[in-house]
Amino acid sequence: MPSSMEICVSVLVLAVVFALIAVRQVGSFRLKIWQIMTGGALVVLLTGQIGPLDALQAIDVDVMLFLLGMFIVGSAMQESGLLYHLAHRLFRRAASVDRLVLLLLFSFGMLSAVLMNDTIAIIGTPLVLHYARTQNVSAKMLLLALAFSVTIGSAMSPIGNPQNLLIAMNGGIPDPFSSFLSALLLPTIVNLLIAYAILRIFFRGEFGERPVCLHDDGIADARLARLCMASLVIIAVMIAAKILLAALRPEMDFPLTLIALTAAAPIVILSPRRVEVVKRSDWPTLIFFASMFVLMAAVWASGFFQSMLGGAESLTSVPMILLVSVVLSQFISNVPFAALYVPLLQDAGAGATEMIALAAGSTIAGNLLLLGAASNIIVVQGAEREGETLTFLEFAKVGVPLTALNCLVYWFFLSL
Repeated sequence: MPSSMEICVSVLVLAVVFALIAVRQVGSFRLKIWQIMTGGALVVLLTGQIGPLDALQAIDVDVMLFLLGMFIVGSAMQESGLLYHLAHRLFRRAASVDRLVLLLLFSFGMLSAVLMNDTIAIIGTPLVLHYARTQNVSAKMLLLALAFSVTIGSAMSPIGNPQNLLIAMNGGIPDPFSSFLSALLLPTIVNLLIAYAILRIFFRGEFGERPVCLHDDGIADARLARLCMASLVIIAVMIAAKILLAALRPEMDFPLTLIALTAAAPIVILSPRRVEVVKRSDWPTLIFFASMFVLMAAVWASGFFQSMLGGAESLTSVPMILLVSVVLSQFISNVPFAALYVPLLQDAGAGATEMIALAAGSTIAGNLLLLGAASNIIVVQGAEREGETLTFLEFAKVGVPLTALNCLVYWFFLSL
């Protein structure tokens, strides 16, 4: 059992990391999110809160490989020009900022339910920044629209994000795809509309009658674009196969990591620009995730947050599940939080509704604060590579009221 000093050190480091990410500056030094998280991981290592071997084991290799594979595909799509070409076909009917934001919210939201929120965050970040530059629209507004849409949209699917997958596999939910959609499709649509309304309120000067004119810049590298199309087909086919196997032959199911690595294979093996594409992938975000796993493992080992839920069998009503999920997911990340809460709900005899409430709450927690979802970090890290950013407070200013309304919507629909 860890000592109180161990508990204080690891939790204190986490608090300092949160504070630095909120401020992002120490004296004249401007810090990046990945540097802050890496510093936190080094502190818990050097102070003995976690051993080197435990730290290595804490890094989720599947998540790291999944992100690397998708980063390679996203980088290649951007370099080839295919990303902007496909986006033009999807958004060309957006004749105004209103329609563009609405289309972005619903398109990214629906796609995240199928392709996983982190995937859409990877692909969507350079796209919304491209639109911000070419249409003279607020980059912060479009980055927030992307972050909120992938979080809200991913909630309605058992494969929309990692915590939903964990809950669907271990929570005893019958027919997860039908159960999630029947319970969460309508509130997801409502919450996407609320996100649109909130963005209009906070960025009212960006809306109005000002038209947008989206141009197709064409394909910059035809050979690389063809390889990217092959990668997209592989992703679609393998996701369809995964859904079918999970329903019909679960013993033959395969990990999501295999989808990402197989999709990246044509680019890495066949493209003469493979080195350039791999080098331009988002390595700082991969460092951030490796560091986060180490820091969160040290906090987890302290038992601090587990003790907060000890004897919390009464926290099994839908509103309490939503509240606890949103709050604690900010501190120990939504995936380990879901892993902690699922057995608690099972011991209390909770059913599918409570498990789906846990999925909704731990997912929508990503809209509250910047660190509430991995997809947020992917968006911000990707933006900073291109000279844009979202600060902790800029995100919270819009995210806090949005999350409160999102939770009320889930509470209403799940209580029917």
